[in-house]
Amino acid sequence: MKRLHIIYSGMVQGVGFRFTAKRLANDLELSGWVRNNRDRTVEIVCEGSEDKLSEFLRKIEDSLAGYIRSKDVNWIESTGEFKDFSIKF
Repeated sequence: MKRLHIIYSGMVQGVGFRFTAKRLANDLELSGWVRNNRDRTVEIVCEGSEDKLSEFLRKIEDSLAGYIRSKDVNWIESTGEFKDFSIKF
């Protein structure tokens, strides 16, 4: 199991980014969270198998490519602290 920590920048707020991330994460049975940050970025922390996390990254970028200007992706070891995937407000 792995953990992804991703920060997306661009026109990523107000376009359904969090809801798309939650739907994709739930479809792939990933756990973690997504939130809008004050600096107008979107942050995602999610855990699951490396294959499913890679698929999640691809699907996010396929779905929202027109809004993403850049991303910062970090792979680390899973902690197992999440039960499901949620949107933080």
